[in-house]
Amino acid sequence: MLTVHSMDQTRDDHGLSRRAFLQTSLQIGTLGCGVLSLPQLLRAKAADPQQAGSRSHKSVIWLWLAGGPTHVETFDPKMTAPSEYRSLTGEATTPLPGITIGGSLNRLAKVVDKMAIIRSFAHNDSSHGSATQRLMTGYNDRTNMRPSLGSMLAHSFGTTDPTSGMPTYVRQRSISGDGPGWLGTNYGPFNPSGPARTDMDIQVSTARLADRRNLLGQLDRINRQFDAAGQMQGMDGFEQQAFNLILGSAPRAFDVDQESTATRERYGAGLGRSLLTARRLAEAGCSFMTVSYGGWDMHSGILRGFQGGRSEQVDQGLSALIEDLDDRNMLDDVLVVVTGEFGRTPKINARGGRDHWGRLCTLALAGGGFSMGQVIGKSSARIEEPVQRRLTPQDLIATILTMYGLDYRLQYVNNQGRPTYLIEDGQPIAELI
Repeated sequence: MLTVHSMDQTRDDHGLSRRAFLQTSLQIGTLGCGVLSLPQLLRAKAADPQQAGSRSHKSVIWLWLAGGPTHVETFDPKMTAPSEYRSLTGEATTPLPGITIGGSLNRLAKVVDKMAIIRSFAHNDSSHGSATQRLMTGYNDRTNMRPSLGSMLAHSFGTTDPTSGMPTYVRQRSISGDGPGWLGTNYGPFNPSGPARTDMDIQVSTARLADRRNLLGQLDRINRQFDAAGQMQGMDGFEQQAFNLILGSAPRAFDVDQESTATRERYGAGLGRSLLTARRLAEAGCSFMTVSYGGWDMHSGILRGFQGGRSEQVDQGLSALIEDLDDRNMLDDVLVVVTGEFGRTPKINARGGRDHWGRLCTLALAGGGFSMGQVIGKSSARIEEPVQRRLTPQDLIATILTMYGLDYRLQYVNNQGRPTYLIEDGQPIAELI
């Protein structure tokens, strides 16, 4: 929640406070900043010598299928495997000769030529919590102090874009292990809905949205009055950046109702709305966004689960996102990542489900300026493990850091005062670069 206070009730001839600026108080969970105001955080960023690097124009939209999506019914149907292993939803053909994906993803299948499917992604961890940490940070750190990829970027580029006022790192719903760790709370994700709760969503009611638009209108009027008074120029530079976060492109970027009806219908409701928000944030200058969409812990009834609308939302929303980014010539600058904490057991259990399986996981990418239209790696005949080109979460993170123009072997000083590599074993995925 953003709370705005007037700093001085003394008025000048323009009806404004003489000090003429708004102080923004960002509550815990909004920017992960504790009790610090945004101007204080921007000052801290400028004082940090590691913030000197230039900001990349690249963005990541990370679709997190929470619970552990089956790799078989998504991107590796393996219809040549015995019936108790192969995809329960069959397969869907793609523009790539001989390449199919899960049979409930027909719309997504049509854009696979704009994707890279990785069928050899693994980390051997079948626990929800530690596997999620591995994906978010590259490590299973029991102290939960390793910084996530989004926080690495916030630290490298600064917490906000100084031009647009957009936060560097935004999450839609919390993901375990997605925080700043020992980098410090300044570099945590921005939460559009306020403090992280598992039942929160980016969507807001019409009445609440109208209230926000009314507030934005008032702030726009204040902004014009400040400009007329010439007082914006006299503000502390960091306070002006804080002001820009409120009055700049950021509030509008979160409002998907500014899109046409046709565009909103193209993406669909639920997940589609969140993915459309992410596209708008990327357009506005946000560097890293996570979209969490749960319900993939399917120990029973996979066929029922996929036919119940969950895969339909992924099929519609994700395909719309990739097509929309391509239509807007944004696909080279925006990388879409699709994954979850692990895959599922290759053999279907007695309840028609699949259990936890870290020996082979789900991963697909689109865009980012990388080489698309390919399948990387190969799984075993029964979809149990990689048999060709095993890749890990650290390889994925190293690849993304390279996309941003950062050294994937970058070091930061940890909470014990020691220079620490954020990625120790990973290498950029050569087939993509």
